[in-house]
Amino acid sequence: MLITPRPGNNAESILQSLSHVHGQISNLRSGPSIRALEQPAEDARRWLLDYLEWATQSVEHLRYAISDADIDRLILTRRYYELLGAAARPFGDIHARLINGLVSLETAERTDALGIVVAALKKSARQWSKPGRFVVADTSFYLHNEKPLRDADLHDVLDLRPYDHVHLLFPIVVVDELDKLKESGKNHARWRAGHTLGLLDGLIGKGTTGILRRFHNPTSGPEELIRGEVSVEIVLDPPRHVRLPLEDDEIIDRAAAIQALAGRDVLLLTADTGQATRGRMAGLTVKKITSSAGTGEEPPPDNQKPSQQRGNGSRGQRKDRRDAEADDASAL
Repeated sequence: MLITPRPGNNAESILQSLSHVHGQISNLRSGPSIRALEQPAEDARRWLLDYLEWATQSVEHLRYAISDADIDRLILTRRYYELLGAAARPFGDIHARLINGLVSLETAERTDALGIVVAALKKSARQWSKPGRFVVADTSFYLHNEKPLRDADLHDVLDLRPYDHVHLLFPIVVVDELDKLKESGKNHARWRAGHTLGLLDGLIGKGTTGILRRFHNPTSGPEELIRGEVSVEIVLDPPRHVRLPLEDDEIIDRAAAIQALAGRDVLLLTADTGQATRGRMAGLTVKKITSSAGTGEEPPPDNQKPSQQRGNGSRGQRKDRRDAEADDASAL
């Protein structure tokens, strides 16, 4: 993922905007405005102003489509500000060659950088046009699902039709969270994190995609035996991306960005109520897995040993009343 879209945009509109800006800088670099490096000051200033005008128009064109960080990286570079300062100062023929060289270098680099982003967006559009359900699972799913990822039946978990395909996306922040838990989490969390990362590493090998489970369609037997393909993909952060302070918020933000760039619904799979709520507020479809927490008989308070569990007799009732009175007194 090379850019972060603004909310409300889709892949097609972003690609159109970036392609337009890329076409303009390509024309500026190779069209009639290009100057030989020995041109005098008047022509150097004209080319410089043409470039600065392109930058201003490009920011206006892109500011509602992609993030400020992307605009700074693709348009408003450090060299842009140096050239903007040069335009405010008079310079003669002796400086024209230097100015022409800087403008030539900057237009070439902007052409290349924008071309890479446009090509990457087209590639991801093809890759993310595959049929099936796109799913981003947060860390809580991998830790608290009834079965580890290798044994989990995602079609059952997601209530999908047996022949639906599933594309399970791992924003790199989820991978980083699992890496931390693998080293310092509690025993169960550490095992689940290591299991998930080891499985993912074995599936992907090179690149960022792999197949967890291939399409299975037996020639005979009930429909329940059919299972669609389950593929996996690690989604990297854009260059110079600054993560949100809370990792849960970052996961939601990345899932929403994938949804915008893919031009299709992305389902958030989680075990946390708070995360499920945040996902819905961000416009994601959410599936919260069931938890055993809060079911069955209520256990005693953590500071009460099982052997000290109170009965229903008068002594137990007196202790309950004393605790209640103490709570009331502390509340006053």
